[in-house]
Amino acid sequence: SEPTTFYLFTDGFADQFGGKNKKKFMIRRFYNLLAEIQHLDINAQKQFLTDTFEEWKSEQKQVDDVLVMGFKINYELGIRNETAKV
Repeated sequence: SEPTTFYLFTDGFADQFGGKNKKKFMIRRFYNLLAEIQHLDINAQKQFLTDTFEEWKSEQKQVDDVLVMGFKINYELGIRNETAKV
């Protein structure tokens, strides 16, 4: 089965001003960006997000902290998640 990707993030990426009209990146664009890159390996995702943010921000001052954490969970057939027995 396909892995499930989870993201935790602050609002800093979406709230960053930039682009040709110097407007906010916005949460919908950020969600679409995550959906677009979720199939990439984690290092490629990091590089893509970093490049996208820097290109968007361009000469604008960074307005907030930016944190994006992503992880994937792979579910193999026949393997169940179990808690450890002590």
